[in-house]
Amino acid sequence: MEAEELAQTRTFNEQLEQILAVMPPISSYPPDVTRKARAEGRGGFPAPERVKEAVDRTVPARDGRDISVRVLVPPGEVLGVYFHIHGGGHTLGTAWENDVGLWRMARHSHVATVSVEYRLAPEHPFPAGPDDCEDAALWLVEKARAEFDTERLVIGGESAGAHLCALTLLRLRDRHGITGAFSGANLVYGAYDLSGTPSARQWDRNLILNRDNLEWFGDNLLPGIDREERRDPEISPLFADLHDMPRALFTVGTLDPLLDDSLFMYERWKAAGNEARLDVYQDAIHGFNAFPLLIAKRANLAQEAFVAEIVSG
Repeated sequence: MEAEELAQTRTFNEQLEQILAVMPPISSYPPDVTRKARAEGRGGFPAPERVKEAVDRTVPARDGRDISVRVLVPPGEVLGVYFHIHGGGHTLGTAWENDVGLWRMARHSHVATVSVEYRLAPEHPFPAGPDDCEDAALWLVEKARAEFDTERLVIGGESAGAHLCALTLLRLRDRHGITGAFSGANLVYGAYDLSGTPSARQWDRNLILNRDNLEWFGDNLLPGIDREERRDPEISPLFADLHDMPRALFTVGTLDPLLDDSLFMYERWKAAGNEARLDVYQDAIHGFNAFPLLIAKRANLAQEAFVAEIVSG
């Protein structure tokens, strides 16, 4: 099975790289054009699908605005809540585009899922997105018992979403004195050093991410902020004091320019006295678990098992 999985992964990578080689770079279009293409399945990823069981609602922000969240509640017993923050380089993506994966998580791990529709760059640069995630997390910490009859919470997200998860946990601790509210963190190929780790700076391939769109995403989020300033712990959580963080699962592939982000963050997470596990998938690319691959199934099952273990414990 491992040989079959690896062969399938490598074949997929070759085919995807050929397809992406003839596609215009995403930075050549206005963000709203790329967002529309992604939502219609024309951006390299499989076409997303809406799940009919999902419910859109709003939660209050501290400045009086409403923040949209998308909620999925599985049938049967709900053991916890999975607070999800989507990826997309802080520029692309929506909560509904993750419906299929979150509905699978909800049913397999017996959790309600709450996915936050945070403001996107470049229209809303830093700190707008982190502010929304912080406010939605505060609402959930306060209202989980009343809304979902449970206080067992797990936070998780992919790519930019994992970055926002880490910032949210740090903000809860440092701004509100909240530790322990989230018992687990499912951090999937996140970006934790927005100045660029060695693997990101040396990356020379086009497998979902390339050097140009890495820089485009960073400049959208952080206009006018240079590389050294991007190492501020409030921007790049790799440089933060990481004490009192929850048990974490880090997931990443060896063909991801953000590989070092997960390797470094995992070690710093543990060194700060927290429990952590690192799952590295051979030849897996950025976003690999969104595709119909054997390696994706294995990674998704591992994440669902991690969440289930947290909320059942």
